[in-house]
Amino acid sequence: MTQKFNFSTPLSALSVVSPSLSKTLGEELGLFSLGDLLGFFPFRYVDKSQIFSTKDLFENPAEIQLMGEISLIKEVPYGQNKKRLEATFSDAHGSLKLVWFKYAPWLIDKLSQKRTFVIFGKAQSFLGAFSMNHPEVEFVEDFKRKSYSLKPIYPSSEILQRKKINQYTFAKLFQKLFENQNFKIEETLDPYILQKYGLLDHFSAYQNIHLPKSKELLFKAQERIKFEELFFMMLNLEVKKKFEGKKISSYPFLKIGENFHQFYQNVLPFELTDAQKKVIKEIRADLAKPIQMNRLLQGDVGSGKTIVGLLTMLIAKDNGYQSCLMAPTEILAQQHFKDLQNLLIKSEVKIDILTGSTSQKERTEIHKALEEGKIDILVGTHALIESKVKFQNLGLAVIDEQHKFGVAQRAKLWQKNTKPPHVLVMTATPIPRTLAMSVYSNLDISTIDSLPKNRKPIKTIHQRDKDRLKVFAFIRDQIQKKKQVYVVYPLIEESSKLDYKDLMDGYESITREFPLPNYRVSILHGKMDPKDKEFEMQRFAKGQTQILVSTI
Repeated sequence: MTQKFNFSTPLSALSVVSPSLSKTLGEELGLFSLGDLLGFFPFRYVDKSQIFSTKDLFENPAEIQLMGEISLIKEVPYGQNKKRLEATFSDAHGSLKLVWFKYAPWLIDKLSQKRTFVIFGKAQSFLGAFSMNHPEVEFVEDFKRKSYSLKPIYPSSEILQRKKINQYTFAKLFQKLFENQNFKIEETLDPYILQKYGLLDHFSAYQNIHLPKSKELLFKAQERIKFEELFFMMLNLEVKKKFEGKKISSYPFLKIGENFHQFYQNVLPFELTDAQKKVIKEIRADLAKPIQMNRLLQGDVGSGKTIVGLLTMLIAKDNGYQSCLMAPTEILAQQHFKDLQNLLIKSEVKIDILTGSTSQKERTEIHKALEEGKIDILVGTHALIESKVKFQNLGLAVIDEQHKFGVAQRAKLWQKNTKPPHVLVMTATPIPRTLAMSVYSNLDISTIDSLPKNRKPIKTIHQRDKDRLKVFAFIRDQIQKKKQVYVVYPLIEESSKLDYKDLMDGYESITREFPLPNYRVSILHGKMDPKDKEFEMQRFAKGQTQILVSTI
């Protein structure tokens, strides 16, 4: 009997999936079924159906395809016993340099032929001249024989690359899957909805996400998938509202006492904005109820979210309850701890910090003091959710950048008392996932929509790679004005495991541009020893380092 394929069919059922490939995709990407595979969406698409010219380089920062001649081929020594291959590409409108740092002898023979070539890659600008590293190169005759369309690009990793599981592998998987006559995708939306909104059917949507036949069909496929996700999210919310009804009970904070008033009247270093006052009023109303507060506090950097969080923790203290503030990284936790410690220096409120680098001796002392109720506010990272961490009476959990914590991680905090604590989550930017979670978790939303008085405005300027020299000039100008700069390398790569390498590459390029003895550059990343991290942070804080290169 022929096996019918559906979302729950194991990935190994596909004839092109070997046991080793199935094992690697499961372990590395969490792909175990055909449904998992279909949900593994490309993060971008490459269009090789169109040929541009060198005049388009100024307008096109993405990968680009050009047709022309190749000349001036030469091997150039660099570094220690190394050579790179350089050549000049030209068309009717201009030229650019082609560079290969790794190449085989046959490539020189290919480029040396007096023929028309089609090249594909990402052009970079330096001192007004364009170059392209490791472009794809083929003869125009070969290019014309092929049928090109939009090419999906999927996330990868070092392990996948090492095992030669590449973009071609995924293309072959999806080709075989959609060619299989036994593979069916059931429709999830009513025909009336499909017709009313002009949506693709379920099968065609997934097919054009992974094997797009045109830009128009790709757009329609994306529209269908997004519509379905939003439709069922809103449907789920309506079901929750209709049938859930019950609220989780918690501890009512009925008192606004001495700690809150003392801080507000005598310590607060500035007057609260109207937006902050409005948010605190909303929080106080929530805390007075015998049901759990679940509130999302959003506001720009510098809008005063931390002060609102501290005032909320002081309300908990006035009502005899402990609080915790959980941050996603040790650096951020240390920053919060130092800020709160400075603000509470003349207060009787006891504050401490617990992170992965806390020594065993300190950890034992903190555990004991926490259980005895001698710590009012505990700041920390994931270390707060360890089973050994026990509060005497946790009444409030403040979570910074909550989207960086998993549901199971946050849930462990709820088990630190007989009733779940009140929850205040803070974020500087309500990213789509945060908004979705606020819907799923029934979070109420508060917004600080104005900055404190006399606060310098924050300028956000977007520059492209071709503006790199302009950015370097700006950095030099700031350093000459006795100011400091930090450069952040985020995890926006095809492989989330290459962040360390990307940081080191960035650090090397920065130090080349800003060499000793005129400039002092430091580096900071999660793999460093805690003592080294602290050393680098202190150097930057004391002004001994002009540029700090860091991961998020």
